Amino acid sequence: MRYSEDLIEEIRMKNDIVDVISGYVKLQRKGSSYFGLCPFHNEKSPSFSVSPGKQMYYCFGCGAGGNVLTFIMEYENFSFPEALQFLADRAGVELPKLDYSREAKEQADKKAQLLQINKEAAKYFYYQLYTDKGKHALTYLEGRQLSLETIKKFGLGYSDKFSNDLYRYLKKKGYRDSLLLESGLFNADEKRGMYDKFWNRVIFPIMDVNNRVIGFGGRVMGDGKPKYLNSPETKIFDKSRNLYGLNLARTSRAKNLIICEGYMDVIAMHQAGFTNAVASLGTALTSQQASLMKRYTEEVLIMYDSDLAGTKAALRAIPLLKAAGLHTKVIDLHPCKDPDEFIKTLGKEEFARRLEKGMNSFLFEARTLEAEYDLSDPQGKTDFFHELARRMVSFEDEIERSNYIDAIARRYQTDPAALKKLVGRLALQGSGVRESIKPRSGTGKEKENGYEISQKLMLTWLVNEPRIFEGIGELITPGDFTTPLYHQVAEMLFEQHRQGEVNPARILNHFQDGEEQRQAAAVFHARLPLQTAEEKERAFRDVICRLKESSIGWRSDHLDPTDMTGLMKLMEDKKALERLQRGETPLHISFE
Repeated sequence: MRYSEDLIEEIRMKNDIVDVISGYVKLQRKGSSYFGLCPFHNEKSPSFSVSPGKQMYYCFGCGAGGNVLTFIMEYENFSFPEALQFLADRAGVELPKLDYSREAKEQADKKAQLLQINKEAAKYFYYQLYTDKGKHALTYLEGRQLSLETIKKFGLGYSDKFSNDLYRYLKKKGYRDSLLLESGLFNADEKRGMYDKFWNRVIFPIMDVNNRVIGFGGRVMGDGKPKYLNSPETKIFDKSRNLYGLNLARTSRAKNLIICEGYMDVIAMHQAGFTNAVASLGTALTSQQASLMKRYTEEVLIMYDSDLAGTKAALRAIPLLKAAGLHTKVIDLHPCKDPDEFIKTLGKEEFARRLEKGMNSFLFEARTLEAEYDLSDPQGKTDFFHELARRMVSFEDEIERSNYIDAIARRYQTDPAALKKLVGRLALQGSGVRESIKPRSGTGKEKENGYEISQKLMLTWLVNEPRIFEGIGELITPGDFTTPLYHQVAEMLFEQHRQGEVNPARILNHFQDGEEQRQAAAVFHARLPLQTAEEKERAFRDVICRLKESSIGWRSDHLDPTDMTGLMKLMEDKKALERLQRGETPLHISFE
């Protein structure tokens, strides 16, 4: 069952966006809009705009945007139904109760049972650590200088050498084989039947932020392979959306979170008093994990191993953290390899000093990039600055971009004015249109191509400048938007224009799935860092040409060879595009 769009619109209209957001953000009126410090990223100057006319918000710093429902979903980390219920209660509107299917109830029961199985398994592993069978595992942990208090705090355990001990234990508890197999704790084959996935390993229970055991990691005792083994993904365990140690780190009073690579690093830091440490779960950092950290902090310290692999991992993590609205620094661990070794070798006092000396993440990127260019060679140095300039295009906030240009110019002794000019020129050449909204939940979607970005930019322009509808005439129709989501939004937007009211906030009501809502909100907030009317008009013509190219290409690929009418229309559109590209077709749009 889905809520009707009329009901959603009623609730949205009864919750004025300025009134709602004012409860979270201090807003001041400037002209027709309100401004304040963005709640989704760390900033000192207000770049967060709320428009009472459009009933939309937008941050010029990090790109977050949407209607009042989007805001509540993002700020409170609510699903769409949860956000709708919240706003309905606020407005005094009673929502009809959703009827959950038998299948939904069964799924909820199964998740509860899987959580209980994991809880029982964690208790069993912990008990095994203190038996004669687990003595060598306990000795290993004590050899790593872990106290009994720390071992207890993290619930560390041991899985016996015999590969069916846990299975027999849980079978006695009455659990079915099918459910045990779904838990990820067991394997099965024709020869051996059901048997334990973890055996002869030190066990690290993985907990969610609510302290529920959702999975396990295991470090082998001896020379077995693999050295570390993690639970597979299950109905209750998605490693891309969880972080090891966050259940403890979220209550830390530290001003930031420390992201590192492994279980032992997290445990060592917590034992030393750095209780804000977390780790990704056997994978590279994901956008979902970055968004999860944003719920609890504004700053993340990257503390990966000091080897080449760690450096590469840091470089991959930086843009994800920045996209989530997080300020980032990179911690230098030399001469040690990892945090655990550093604390044992140089002590926690020196460790604390290193944390205070964290390097700005962009300057870290620049320093790492130096190795790829010969800075003693004029051409090598030129190429180096071009690459840095290309990366600085991503800074949408003009003050932030200017500060980084000055910092790079000082660091590498070059003219800041020339560097600023280079950044602006690269933006005009195509690097300037960017995905603006933060991937707070993340879908793993690949970076959009130029055609997709042009579709998004046109939709943004049509919302902000409805007069463009008249100027584009028959040049652009909803059919020219070939990306499914953008096509859907375009159809609704063009229909609104025909009815005499462009209302993007209402369009967002159509998308009740949380991720669809976020993607649709992003549609209206593409940006080009352009200043002059001439630059805007040139970019506008380029966007129209890209749209038509994309549309013609898509229709060519999907055209029925027997469709002569469609073929003739395609040929006409190709000729019209050529005239447009040559500048022979006037566009009756002015950005003055």
